[in-house]
Amino acid sequence: MTLRTSSNKFTARVLLILGVSYGCLFAAESGKVDFLRDVRPILAGHCLKCHGQDDEARKAKLRLDVRDNALKPAKSGEVPIVPGKPDQSELVRRVFTDNEDDLMPPPAAKRPLTQEQKEILKRWIAEGAEYKPHWAFIKPTQSPPPKVRDKAWPLNAIDHFVLARLEKEKLKPSSRADKYTLVRRLYLDLIGLPPTPAEADSFVNDASPAAYERLVDKLLTSPHYGER
Repeated sequence: MTLRTSSNKFTARVLLILGVSYGCLFAAESGKVDFLRDVRPILAGHCLKCHGQDDEARKAKLRLDVRDNALKPAKSGEVPIVPGKPDQSELVRRVFTDNEDDLMPPPAAKRPLTQEQKEILKRWIAEGAEYKPHWAFIKPTQSPPPKVRDKAWPLNAIDHFVLARLEKEKLKPSSRADKYTLVRRLYLDLIGLPPTPAEADSFVNDASPAAYERLVDKLLTSPHYGER
């Protein structure tokens, strides 16, 4: 009796979390600059006050929060972002220049970019300057489970994510927990409270193959789950 026998609802929720986390981890490990993770925070913290959606505050007719606008010539006639060509992108020239009159953000703003942030912007443009909408507006897609060496161990999609990380760290899955340990873990994980002796005994004495699944569903519908 293990967590791998949990209900489909519980499995789906955990899989969504693991899928998103695994996707972010893959993006980070691949070395590719991600707009939402790496670039958007830089633009929001250093650029969009003067080059964002506020028409009245916008400087030089330059808007950097919308890709189509960022690829058009600004008031100076220079093109801020030329995808794949950082050496031809005015944004790159402005953030790397030593000329204080051209430097962006301007010294008066007192929000200078770090060298790492400058390099991220340059790499992002070199990689094509891909923009992404906020994650809330991106239709979810199911990530394929990662490949694992021990093909007999996984019983569901979650197991592939768990085992892939264990194998990466050269670890093996823990041995099966006894039912008293399992029920305590489940209560603490889902509602933050340990089971009473009677609740623990009830689960341990339930010989049904669906006992764990029923208990998961019970705790997910408990008001204490929401509090947790």
